[in-house]
Amino acid sequence: MPDTAPSLRFLFAHPAHLIACGFGSGLSPRAPGTAGTLFAWASFPLLRPWMNDFELLAFLVLCFVIGVAAIHKTGRDLGVIDHGSIVWDEIVPFWLVLLFCPPGWLWQATACALFRLFDIGKPQPARYFDEQVKNGFGVMCDDLVAAAYTLLVLAVLRFIFA
Repeated sequence: MPDTAPSLRFLFAHPAHLIACGFGSGLSPRAPGTAGTLFAWASFPLLRPWMNDFELLAFLVLCFVIGVAAIHKTGRDLGVIDHGSIVWDEIVPFWLVLLFCPPGWLWQATACALFRLFDIGKPQPARYFDEQVKNGFGVMCDDLVAAAYTLLVLAVLRFIFA
């Protein structure tokens, strides 16, 4: 199957599809990974008030575990394990970035740009997960590495500018 966006019928055919495709954000015909990241950015303020840092971190771990299974099933059903419409791997790691991001829209915009840069560029060990670990865990981990690099650069920038 080519890496084209699946239909709405596919999206709602199984809960795993809905989750893996970022509740529809992954159906964007252009730059679905960016659409998923923007979905994460827009939805984070809806999550944040309901949980303290520890609860949110536990929630993200749960989302990661559920994401591994949802992505694996959805990728298998689409015939491409890291299909472009699968964006849960962008959403959960970017929520993690936002949890540790300094406050303010400029910091968040910088975090978004850095995360997309590292997600697309796939520096090691992200490239290893992307190329060698062909399952839901590998798909989630390459973006988790992008989140780690993003947080590292944000910490350096905050040290320099704060």
